[in-house]
Amino acid sequence: MPWARARAVGDHGEELACRHLVALGWDVLERNWRCREGELDVVARDDGLLVFCEVKTRRSERFGSPAEAVTVAKARRLRRLAWAWLAEHGRRGESFRIDVVGVLCRAGDPPRLQHLRGVA
Repeated sequence: MPWARARAVGDHGEELACRHLVALGWDVLERNWRCREGELDVVARDDGLLVFCEVKTRRSERFGSPAEAVTVAKARRLRRLAWAWLAEHGRRGESFRIDVVGVLCRAGDPPRLQHLRGVA
């Protein structure tokens, strides 16, 4: 899949994930926050708790569900990115959670979302 098309699929998945979080009553604080170590897809607030959400979007389950793409190493990296975000925003020591939102966008089917809370 060409890079631009893959990016469009990912952007679409992030938009669907944000709509899902807002429908849950969450506040989306930031999207696509970047630093030298990487990127956080979504930073949100769930009833006072900061939540860093990794969004994985796939067009098929050929290599497993989208959420399965978040490995132990990726979860560790997300935790480091969360600490970097907290430091940059002057919020060191604040409690947080890391979630994964998997989005499956198969041609001809409505998108399916899987929201896993507290993965790391």
